[in-house]
Amino acid sequence: MPAIERNLAAPLLERTRHYPVVTVTGPRQSGKTTLCRTLFPDRPYVSLEGMDMRAYAREDPRGFLREYRDGAVIDEVQRAPDLTSYLQEVVDENPEPGRFVLTGSQHFGLSEAVSQSLAGRVGVLYLLPPGLDELARFAAPPQELLDVLWTGAYPRIHDRRIPPDVWLRDYFATYVERDVRSLRNVTDLEAFSAFVRMAAGRTALEISLSALASDVGVRHNTIRAWLSVLEASFLAMRVPAYRSNLRKRQIKAPKLHFMDSGLACHLLGIRSAEELRHHPLRGAIFESWVASEVFKTITHRGEQPRLGHYRAAGTEVDLVVDMGARLVLAEAKAGGTVTPRFFGGMRRLGGDLEGAGSAVERRLVYGGDLCHSRGGAEVVPWNRLLELPW
Repeated sequence: MPAIERNLAAPLLERTRHYPVVTVTGPRQSGKTTLCRTLFPDRPYVSLEGMDMRAYAREDPRGFLREYRDGAVIDEVQRAPDLTSYLQEVVDENPEPGRFVLTGSQHFGLSEAVSQSLAGRVGVLYLLPPGLDELARFAAPPQELLDVLWTGAYPRIHDRRIPPDVWLRDYFATYVERDVRSLRNVTDLEAFSAFVRMAAGRTALEISLSALASDVGVRHNTIRAWLSVLEASFLAMRVPAYRSNLRKRQIKAPKLHFMDSGLACHLLGIRSAEELRHHPLRGAIFESWVASEVFKTITHRGEQPRLGHYRAAGTEVDLVVDMGARLVLAEAKAGGTVTPRFFGGMRRLGGDLEGAGSAVERRLVYGGDLCHSRGGAEVVPWNRLLELPW
């Protein structure tokens, strides 16, 4: 796959100047291998996806690492989870920064292995599918909002120009058959697949475990565990309720957002970008896309996103982004027409927060094409979302 420039490149190179081991994890097909092989072309590359190398790393980890004593890019390292324990010995003997770069698709497998044996010795980064600014670096990126939403951001779709519905169908089938099948807490793959489709229908909504459990026909605790699987494999994220400390009765349930709008469309059976235009979930898919773009742009700086949502006493704000020195309140509206009611939640919450001493910015991201200010907020077209600092 020809490499586009990825925003995570600079943070990755920076981490290799400080740690003997750096891990890059993220969903399947997000571009981890391409990024690492592009940035470290002179370093040996070995993948544990193949049965022979996987068996070697599992059965003779010291011999395996002896071959790469000067360092290597080791792909799919969670396939040999005990390897990191032996890697600890190697880097303790020679803690030279930047020797090993580890990648893995299953966050739950890689994180467990790394946290147990490489704490303090490893820099951890996450590579997600490209953000809108990164997609623009492909030869023929989608230009219209509906096309962007329906196509999604997985690199292979854009690089190979594979029809999104075809590629995403195969991707989801592979995810269920290869990744989910290996998990002890998922024994019914058919029920899990139904759950993922049900969850896609609830993107941008507050999570109700009991409602999902009732719809899928499984227990409440099963839904809780399966949501953790979706998060661990980067298919979805939970955005917690923002704790405002304003002494108001708030809704405390987190919101669910699918990370890739194209995958959400596929799971919902939306067969074309034009079909999305009149779909009742177009607004929800757009809101999740905005949340995901903000999440990705912060993550690809090598930082930890601090996102929330707010709902209390008739006041709702889609996204609250904690930037440290200030809070950004953001609303996402898929339509091209701006109306005064879009600003009500940001105006009320922002006023309360400012009264409590917080610095606040208000932003409306919408499906139109003009930048302007209105109602004390910046009005930002969807395709200029990432021109703002997040």
